[in-house]
Amino acid sequence: MAVDNPSIIDFISITPENEVQLTISDHLKWDDENHFLHLQNKINSYLEIVENNQIYKIYPEATGKQIVINIVLKYKPNKDAKDFLNEIAIFLKSNNFNFDYSVIK
Repeated sequence: MAVDNPSIIDFISITPENEVQLTISDHLKWDDENHFLHLQNKINSYLEIVENNQIYKIYPEATGKQIVINIVLKYKPNKDAKDFLNEIAIFLKSNNFNFDYSVIK
């Protein structure tokens, strides 16, 4: 389970707000030359699972709930990473997905 394996959903859970949270576990340093690409591929994989309704077969509790894509980062994002994450947030929100990220402390 990790950001560089797009074929697996790292974690699925229900938030206190009753949303379905799909979490990406991101262990890569931001200077990794493929970090942005790995993250983009993983998010696209999650979106595909939702858009083709596989999520409801994998996790029936998701039916009728808002989807949140969450990224748990091992390393604090630098400026370029923050810009990238903000772009992801804008894109996802415009497509009716919620988005959040946090850094493990």
